Amino acid sequence: ENNAKLLREMEGKENRSAAFMCVISIAVPSGAALTYEARCEGLIAEAPTGKHGFGYDPVFFYPPLKKTFAELTSEEKNRISHRGKAFAELKDEFDKVLIWLEQRLSKS
Repeated sequence: ENNAKLLREMEGKENRSAAFMCVISIAVPSGAALTYEARCEGLIAEAPTGKHGFGYDPVFFYPPLKKTFAELTSEEKNRISHRGKAFAELKDEFDKVLIWLEQRLSKS
């Protein structure tokens, strides 16, 4: 229903730019939180295409691969999506995150 509503609202629009955004924040009771952000730029397609994914994936067209998110394999999507990029950043720093958490939680 949401995809159909979006496509109706986009009818006749030239600017079909869109982006998915993911923010992962790790917080403790005191002090600043750690935040990881990622964005994936794309376009709103003219019609839904593909059978994978969920939500807006069938109408989110990713120009570099010339496919909607719903046409991508899980592996392809995880490499380029907003969530995949944010989690990759977190994974790359996970050892530092554990130290950060240990330092802050031992103060409580």
